[in-house]
Order: sequence, then C-alpha cells, then structure tokens
Amino acid sequence: MDGGLGKVFPSLPLTPVLEQLLQDRTRMLDSLLSNLDGLAYCCLCDENWSMIFVSEGCKEVTGYDADDLIFNRRISYNRLTHPDDRARVRASIDASIAHGDRFDVEYRILHADGSVRWVWERGATLRNEQGGVEALEGFIQDITRLKLSEQAAREAEERYRSIFENALEGIYQTSPEGTYLNFNPALARIYGYDSPDDLRLGISDIQNQLYVDHNKRNEFVAIMRAQGRVQNFEAQVYRKYGDIIWISENARQVLDADGKLLFFEGTVEDITERKSFEQQIEYQATHDGLTGLPNRSLLSDRLEQCISLAERSGTQLAVAFIDLDQFKLINDSMGHDMGDRLLVEMAKRLSDSVRESDTVVRLGGDEFVILLTNIHKVEDISHSMQRILAAVSENCTIDHRDFVVSCSIGISMYPQDGRDPNTLLKHADSAMYEAKRAGRNNLQFYTPALNDILIERLSVEYRLRQAIERKEFVLHYQPKMDFLTGKVNGAEALIRWQPEGGEMIPPFKFIPVAEETGMIEEIGAWVMREACAKAHELRERLGRDIPIAVNVSPRQFGQPHFVESVRSALASVDLPPHCLELEITESTLVLDARKFVDTLHELKALGVCLAIDDFGTGYSSMAYLKDFPVDRLKIDRSFVDNLEQEPAKKPILNAIVALGRSLGLKVIAEGVETRYEHDHLRSMGCDELQGYFFSRPLTSEAFERLLIEPAIV
Repeated sequence: MDGGLGKVFPSLPLTPVLEQLLQDRTRMLDSLLSNLDGLAYCCLCDENWSMIFVSEGCKEVTGYDADDLIFNRRISYNRLTHPDDRARVRASIDASIAHGDRFDVEYRILHADGSVRWVWERGATLRNEQGGVEALEGFIQDITRLKLSEQAAREAEERYRSIFENALEGIYQTSPEGTYLNFNPALARIYGYDSPDDLRLGISDIQNQLYVDHNKRNEFVAIMRAQGRVQNFEAQVYRKYGDIIWISENARQVLDADGKLLFFEGTVEDITERKSFEQQIEYQATHDGLTGLPNRSLLSDRLEQCISLAERSGTQLAVAFIDLDQFKLINDSMGHDMGDRLLVEMAKRLSDSVRESDTVVRLGGDEFVILLTNIHKVEDISHSMQRILAAVSENCTIDHRDFVVSCSIGISMYPQDGRDPNTLLKHADSAMYEAKRAGRNNLQFYTPALNDILIERLSVEYRLRQAIERKEFVLHYQPKMDFLTGKVNGAEALIRWQPEGGEMIPPFKFIPVAEETGMIEEIGAWVMREACAKAHELRERLGRDIPIAVNVSPRQFGQPHFVESVRSALASVDLPPHCLELEITESTLVLDARKFVDTLHELKALGVCLAIDDFGTGYSSMAYLKDFPVDRLKIDRSFVDNLEQEPAKKPILNAIVALGRSLGLKVIAEGVETRYEHDHLRSMGCDELQGYFFSRPLTSEAFERLLIEPAIV
C-alpha cells in the first residue's frame, strides 16, 4: 500500500486525503499492531464494509489472510458477518455514526474453517475537513472463549436452581440467630408445610418452634462454631401439626471475605423410618460374648433389613469386610488372653469410628463387618473407612506392652454390587483380600472388573520381574529451565520400560505394582545409579555440572540403608554430591515424621540437593517444613494446569512461591505447558520450570544434543 491506491484500483473512490492517510497509517500499523491479539482495520462505509487496510491479526481471527479481505479480493467482511447478525451490526454502527459516537458491538462471524466465532468490534469514523465520513477504523477481537464461559455460567446457574427446587433433601440457609433465610420446597414438605411461604410464616424461631429438645439448637450452633460444619446431626423436630419426626442435618458456616459469619447453610433429611428400624434391630439383636457386638448369626438378617430400607428410601448400602493384619502372629506369640483383649479394644475402636446408624458385626476371629446405611455418595464411605484405618492403627497398650495393628478393608455396595446378603458379603470379602494383597492397611472397593484387574496385575508383576532381570528399563530426561536465563540448568530422570520387541510402557502402568511388591526398591536403586552415571558423563563431556534429579518413592525412602545406597551410587562414578538431586514426595512424611526429617538431615550431610516434590498436595508438611533441610519446592502440576482458565489457582501459586522465598528455597513449577503459564510464573518470581512448554522428556542422546545446542525461551 506504499504506492497510490488510486493507481492500483482506479475504480475505487479514494480521495487524496484518504490515500495520504492510508499511507501514513500503514507504516504505523505495521510497527504497532502486528502483535495485538486481534485485527485492526480501516474500511469503507459501503454495503460490503470494503477493507482498505487489515492488520496481520486477520488470519487468527477470521482464518483468511489480510489480502483476501483487502478490497474484497476473495471475500468481503460483510459476507464474513453471520447472516443473522448483519442487520443488527449495520444498524448499530450507523446509529453511532449518526450521533458522532464511537461504536462498540459484539456479533458472530463465519470463520474460514466453517466454525462460528464471536467477536467484539469497537471503532470510530474517519471524517474529512467538511465533516463527511471517509471511512471507519477499529479493532476486532475474538471473544468466543469468553462467550462460551458466560454461557456455561448461565447453564450452571440454571442447573443449580433446578437442583435446589427439585431436590428430595431439604436445603436451607439460616441466620446464626435461628431464622430461615432461604429454603427449598423439599424442606417445607419434610416439615409438613404446603409451600415455602407456608413454612416461612409457620417457623420464625427454629430453636423454640422446631426442635423438640430446645437445647439441640444450642448444640448445633456450638459444634458449628467449633468446627465450622455439622455432619449427620440428628434431632427430633415438630412437623406443622405437632407430630414428631427424626431428621439428619449436614451444614456449614458461610463466611465473607473478611471471615465474618454470614449464615449457615445445609441439608435436612427425614430419617424417621431409619431410626425406628434401627431401634427394632437393636431390640432383636444378639451379641458376641467377647466384644458385645452383633454376631454372625444375625448378620444375614440385618443385611436383609438394611437392603429393604435402602430400597424403600432410594439410598445405598455399603458392606465393609474388615480383617486385622498380623493378628494371628500376635495371638500365637502372646497368647489367646492377650489376643482377646486386643480384639475387645479393636471392636471398641471400630464402634467409635462409625455413626450410630451404622452396624459393626464380629464374624469371628479377627474378622469384622460394618454395614453403612443411608449412603448418598461414595466419598462418604471413603471418609468413614479412612477414619477406621487411622483408629485401628493407633498404638495400643495392653499390660504395658505396645502393639501396632493395622487392618485391610473390602467394600461392596448395594445395589450395584449385589442385591442379596450372600453376594454382598462375598464381594466385600474378595475386595478385602485384594486390599490385603495390595500391601495391607488400606481399603478396596469391589468392582465387576476386579478379577480382570487382578489377572492383569499379576501379569504385569510377572513381566516386571523379568524386566529387571533382562534390564529392559531406560531413563529419559526432562530438562529444567532457569527463568532468569532461559537455559537448561538440570533435568529430572524419568524411568521407562521398553520390553524387547514391544511398545514402551509408561510409568503409571508399572510403578504402582513395583511399589506394592517391593520391586521399587531394586528399580529405584538402578535409577539412582544410572542417573549418577549420566550426570558424571555429562560433567566429563561438557566440562560443567548438569544436576540430575531422581524421584524417591516412600518405600525406597524408608529403607534402613537408603542413605548408604545414595552414598554408594555417588561413589561408584566419583560424582560430586551436588550433581544429584533427590525429589521426595510430601506423602512420605505420613509414614514416620521424625524418621523422615532425620533421614533428610543425613542426606543433606552427604551434600546432595533435596527437593519436596508435588508440594501442596501432601499431608502435614507445613508443620515440619521449617525443619526440612531442603533446597527446592516443586509446585505440583495441578496448581499450574489450565491456569489461564482457572485464575483461582493464582493466589495459591503466589503463596507457595512466597513461602519458598521466605525459607530461602528455590521454587520450581512442573507441568508448564503454555506461554501464559510461563509468563505468569515468571512474573510472580518462580525460579525454574519444567514442562512441555520448554521440552518433553528426551532420550539420553536427545538431551545431550539439547545441552550442546540449547534452546532459549
């Protein structure tokens, strides 16, 4: 467009003023607009919106090259505008021109790939000295993602409203003083009222008009203030005409940004039928003579009754089969009297760990069954079982002797895993054996594919043992990048399994099996030696240090001679300790906190670098972090992934980076895949990154080539 446009297109009505203006603006736009996220334009006010200038952003927004739109060579912008929006867009722009205003309009266009995109256009008129309109100039930006997000938000709100209005459970919000602020029709029905308005007029003081025992409201509020939530809070309440029912409430506090209490919100379920049924069962039950628990003879009957209750109420039932680990060893070595006393203690712990509505049964020996009724979601069961695992594994002292007992739990669900007691018990028993085989002190849900999974796992285990013998493992290296220089400053060693003549097997398919069987110790030792050898090779070849990081599994970390194995791996190739970095997950801490910290100090004394991996997803690291002699925190990829679309993650990232800096630690972010994530992490002061944005894991040879010819981001 440097020459006279009138010469190139003599038929176009370009005035000298317009031609000179275009020449000046072309040079400016080429310099200033090439990097804008959108397209800048200048067009005529004709029926085609004939473009006389379009910036480089045209391709990204429309799918067409700028030349395709200039003077309608291939297509006019009017044709790009969605047919249903053309009249509205023209009317809006015409109105703005008439009033001398800038225009601002959202509409759809037809992209070159056939898709429909939303755009936002804003601009103004270019007038000549006489005030006549010469052309329009403006900017067009793709806002499709924003529009889709707005639509998703509207749909989510509509779904929430539908759930609120049509839920079978009562849903409410109350003031701390005890008045209803909001509630759904189901709550009114539970309390015997014809409508929400009827309930609003009928109950203005929850404590004195609803609860049979007025102190129940005080108890509810006390728990809420102490814990921030109330779970399975059961009470008797009056319905509209005076009859009494049992309800179960789950609720939480809702606070404002300053932590000030706004209101309570929760759910109410009518559990009158369940309460009555439980009382009947308790009356009929017989009990185990040792523990006082219901025994095997009534288990089938109780299961039948619980199944009937679940069917009538439309809820689920869980059958948990529990076996104490290593009990036989204690019973045989310490005597039956000691074993019996231990069983009594375990029975008490199981009973204390479940709700009153649940049933704990002793089958015999060290086997127990727990029936969990009125289940709405699997998460409820998992939480209950985790409480049981924790309670059983607590230290037990009998006659000044300390015992540590764990348990294995198998769970089946009604109706999906069986509709009769025998099937549910059989499936729970099978799941329990899978939990025990998987390493004890854990739980396993029954699945229809459990047998197939077991067969597949056994196959992997067998092949894995052969792989160790056949040396079928290789290491790939994922480079780490220094934000300051944009260059490689180390790498993480990642194991791959390459069976002879087969496809490469990713770690997630065999590492869990290696962990469960103990093979991870041998595999981990191999990785350590191989990584040290590679770091030594790079140091010799390049004349500089390239630290290699190695993941250490909890089981490997807990080996009595782990520190010595690290020392041996370093010495085998005469590698300076600082060239080896050990990445240890937070979850390792849960095994033995004191031993964990002591081992870290021993490793630090060797001179190796230490990093806490997957930081932010572990257990109690905040309480111990000040004691950790570590060099780096690795931010878990879950906080980085999809950062642009999930801005709520940003404060967490800022907090982790600030924490690391306050403790004098380097902070590295893993899983960085986009420019946006890279730029944002850099801006908040993160030191290093690792992820596909910079490099995928590379073979040994490819990694070495990268070091010789580094890429700078």
